[in-house]
Amino acid sequence: MTVRTRLMILTVLGLAVTMAVWGWIQIKALDQILVEQQGKRLSSVAETVSAYYQHFPTGRGLSILDITLKDQIQTDVRLARIDIFTVVNYDIDYIDYIAGASRVRYEWPDSLVSSVAASRKPRYIRLTTDEGPALGLLYPVKSEKTRTTQFVVGVIIFSRANAEILARAERLLYISTAWLLVIILLVLAASYRWLIGRPLGIIIRTIDEFQKGQYVRRIPIHRRDEWGQLAEHFNSMAQEIEQVLARNQELNRSLEARVQEATHRVVQLQKQVNQLQQLAAMGYLTATLAHDLGTPLHSIAGLAKLLQEKGDWPADVSRKLELIVQQTQRLHTVIQNVRRATRPPEPHFDSVQVQDLLNETLPLVEPLMQKAGIELKVHLDDQLPRIHADLYRIQTALFNLIQNAMEAMPEGGMITVSGQAGPDRKEVSLTVSDTGQGIPPELMERVCEPFFSTHQDEGIRGLGLAIVQDIAKMHGGRIAIESRQGEGTKIVLTLPAVER
Repeated sequence: MTVRTRLMILTVLGLAVTMAVWGWIQIKALDQILVEQQGKRLSSVAETVSAYYQHFPTGRGLSILDITLKDQIQTDVRLARIDIFTVVNYDIDYIDYIAGASRVRYEWPDSLVSSVAASRKPRYIRLTTDEGPALGLLYPVKSEKTRTTQFVVGVIIFSRANAEILARAERLLYISTAWLLVIILLVLAASYRWLIGRPLGIIIRTIDEFQKGQYVRRIPIHRRDEWGQLAEHFNSMAQEIEQVLARNQELNRSLEARVQEATHRVVQLQKQVNQLQQLAAMGYLTATLAHDLGTPLHSIAGLAKLLQEKGDWPADVSRKLELIVQQTQRLHTVIQNVRRATRPPEPHFDSVQVQDLLNETLPLVEPLMQKAGIELKVHLDDQLPRIHADLYRIQTALFNLIQNAMEAMPEGGMITVSGQAGPDRKEVSLTVSDTGQGIPPELMERVCEPFFSTHQDEGIRGLGLAIVQDIAKMHGGRIAIESRQGEGTKIVLTLPAVER
């Protein structure tokens, strides 16, 4: 059922009830007016009869009164009956009929006459006679000396005209009510589109467009009625939603930028770690090559120089010995150049706050931990002293330690990073512990060897702890490894603190 149908039904019901109550009030008011008019007529007749009876109470006067009453009844067709009763006492047994005239058969109840005499007030009574509806009046006449009721005059007048007037009024009321309902319904039907249909359609279309993502849409209703209030509240709500969405978009863009920046930093740090690992690998290879080739080259060069010093060699032999010495020097120079090229950049030491160091390093590895199902916990002592370190290399060392811990827990686990100050506050220990399988005891002495790894993956492996150890030595620190197979591994990186 639509709102329009409900509105029509409620309007019809409301108007019907209102018109019924209003009509009932009007009919009652009209009936009261007609009764009052007839009451005046009855009072006039009762007063006339009582005045005549008071002036001519003799037998002859009563005879003339009786004739006069009959003539009055015959002359005035509206009169139905006139009676005079004498009341000696307020008891029913002392009510005596004196005179009267009648057009209808009706007897006044003695109890009613007695009660009117006792109350000393006139009483109107609606009656139903054989001739139709009527209105009766019992009119008590008081004695001027004793102020008691001397006699009671009863007058009955037909009210058929009143009934006809009321019936016609009721018919007119029904007809006018029906036409009024029809006119009101027509007016409502004609004004529904202007009052409700059109504003409601605009609101529904605007809400539909708003739901489809057109958040700039507003309800174009500028009125001071309920529709205007609804439009104002909706537009205010839409404005707030648009602002919230704008803030969310800005926040999303900021988060995306931060994620991209963090990802870029992770990639850069990973590149730096890989580069350092490659440089370290090349350095280890170059050092081994220099060691393995340097001795025979020096021996060859020394022997060639000794042969040159003996002299008396043919020219071609002397030239070949000179070439041997030059080439050995050239190879030595090449080896030294390669060692310098593969040497990591010079460290840049500075005063570093441990909390800042972790704040810059841990967020870079948290996404990788979450993806691997690894939980990260951080515990730092209060008021840790600053450390004297190269931020880039310490970050590389921490990244290597955390990466090794993650590789030790392929099915997830927990990594704890903690920082403690030494007893004399001259050193700071950074500890990285995991809940992995641990390191077998037979391998503990080899874990820091370059290129030693239990993984069979391709690429440069086994340099993580070697690099960490080199970084610790470069800073004047040290590392310590504690591990129990099946319980996990703890690696402590100890670095010197900044002197006060």
